Amino acid sequence: MSQDQHTGTHVPDDDEKLLHSMGYAQELARRMSGFSNFAISFSIICILAGGITAFAGGLSAGGGASIGIGWPIGALFALVVAAAMSQIASSYPTAGGLYHWGSILGGKGFGWATAWFNLLGLIFVIASVNFGVYDPFFKTLIAPLLGIDPASLTWTHQTLFIAALTISQAYLNHMGIKLTSKLTDISGYLIFVVATVLTVSLWIYSPTKFDFSRLVTFTNFTGAEGSWWPKSDSMIMVFMSGLLLTVYTITGFDASAHTSEETHNATENVPKGIMRAVFYSAVFGYVMIATFVLVMPDLKEGVKQGMGFFDALLNPLPHGLKVALGIGIFVSNYLCALAGMTSTSRMMYAFARDGGLPFSHQLKQVNHTHRTPGLSIWVCATLSFLATLYGDAFVVLSTGCAVFLYISYVMPVAAGIFAEGKTWTKKGPFDLGTWSKPIAVLATIGGSLLVYVGVQPPNDKVLYLTLGLAAVMLVFWWVLGERNRFQGPPLGDRIQKRQDRIHKIEDSFEDAEADA
Repeated sequence: MSQDQHTGTHVPDDDEKLLHSMGYAQELARRMSGFSNFAISFSIICILAGGITAFAGGLSAGGGASIGIGWPIGALFALVVAAAMSQIASSYPTAGGLYHWGSILGGKGFGWATAWFNLLGLIFVIASVNFGVYDPFFKTLIAPLLGIDPASLTWTHQTLFIAALTISQAYLNHMGIKLTSKLTDISGYLIFVVATVLTVSLWIYSPTKFDFSRLVTFTNFTGAEGSWWPKSDSMIMVFMSGLLLTVYTITGFDASAHTSEETHNATENVPKGIMRAVFYSAVFGYVMIATFVLVMPDLKEGVKQGMGFFDALLNPLPHGLKVALGIGIFVSNYLCALAGMTSTSRMMYAFARDGGLPFSHQLKQVNHTHRTPGLSIWVCATLSFLATLYGDAFVVLSTGCAVFLYISYVMPVAAGIFAEGKTWTKKGPFDLGTWSKPIAVLATIGGSLLVYVGVQPPNDKVLYLTLGLAAVMLVFWWVLGERNRFQGPPLGDRIQKRQDRIHKIEDSFEDAEADA
């Protein structure tokens, strides 16, 4: 915020003016740079999280080819989806992100459904990552360094550990975006450094002679001991199952959109943040996981080891290096969930701001001291922790978050195909031009394919969960009359009617800052 030197009154900058034109006040603190916006998505994607914990899912499908060929194909799909989303984000840079886009481009009911898929997917992101922080990273890598026998750790230890993680992440988020963005900035650098050191160390200390043909050799490991997948004789289905590695890893990049209202020059920096996060994750992630395949003594044994493959790969490394890498990976995963908490709470705040949630009046409140949606943060933390109490937590949560998020990505992109040139006539600086509709069509097809992969057996629980959520939403929308109550984001005359209210809200924050 800036002030007129002569009158002392607040002068909105271009970011605020655009936010006002969409009917919203600048309640959150706009303190994130372009790098910070990139870093928060890069932190959530975190190749040191999904790239390791879901690696066994890729390898145990089509072997080396699922990594060497499957990752680039899956990453290309993700990049196309990111490009289509970036164009919309450049036009509508709001904290609600996908919900807001879905409502404007496809109607309020379409946006409402998009919001629920996105919000639950984001809650599952926090839950699955924090579950992974405990097992395998703390339990396998850190506990032995502290003299703790992993076999002695019980469900109670797991629950208390995850609760402590979640509470600390919520507290850091509550204290303000400035602190959180500094930590996620560090996370961005840390992921680059740790992934590079890990990859180079495996090259140096691996006793295995590299055989690059492994990366293009298809081996059907479905049904084998340790495989994530039931036996399948269809090469197409086996290969597609391996794409789950990419689906789970390269997701969550909507965080850049959800922090739009906290990012300077959002119309340019948000799309850049999304695209760069996906691109660099794809490139660095590919080098890292391809190295896993190349240094593995025996792929069949690697499949048999399941998630224990990573500990086996680190065995040849010097003890001190293993300790440093273990700590770096642990911290990166913790910060991944921290970034996820930021994204989720902003989505919840924005949806509540338009009355889309129960107790919306409370959930939309922003703390005048820290400029954060305090209650939304703690509700997100509570829900994500409760999700980890489910017995088969990691597989269901990790797959569910990817499926729900990609559904929410595809929905506004698909709506944009029909709205472009009609209700969507004004684009931001990131404009795909004549490629806009072709890329949106490819993104819809590619994103839908990745969703299809995510609900294949043994992940049929996620399919039932998805269908159940859709059924519940239909009941609430049509039977219980949510369509009559929910107005959606402000449009047309409603935007103009909000302007006085917007100024009063912003004045209250300025008064609070002056009193402080």
